Amino acid sequence: MARTRIVYSTRGFAELVLWRVPKPVAGSGHEFKYRLAVVVDGVCVVRYDNEVGKGDHRHFDTEENPYRFSTPERLMQDFQTDIARWNDENSGA
Repeated sequence: MARTRIVYSTRGFAELVLWRVPKPVAGSGHEFKYRLAVVVDGVCVVRYDNEVGKGDHRHFDTEENPYRFSTPERLMQDFQTDIARWNDENSGA
């Protein structure tokens, strides 16, 4: 299991958890369980996860969309891209 917490400031942090499971969780077709989240001022603003029954999906602000998981490396790239996008769109907040 890989678990990391990155503190960006007094207002925000990211938490990344990824582990291999013996069989895919319901709704996913791969051997990983994960949750990657960015929290700012107590609100989760970006999250990727694959909760049981719901499958792979991502949250960006208030939107939730399916996510097509391919590899852990690609998951991290996509997560970082969304963090950069959220920071860019909310730079004046």
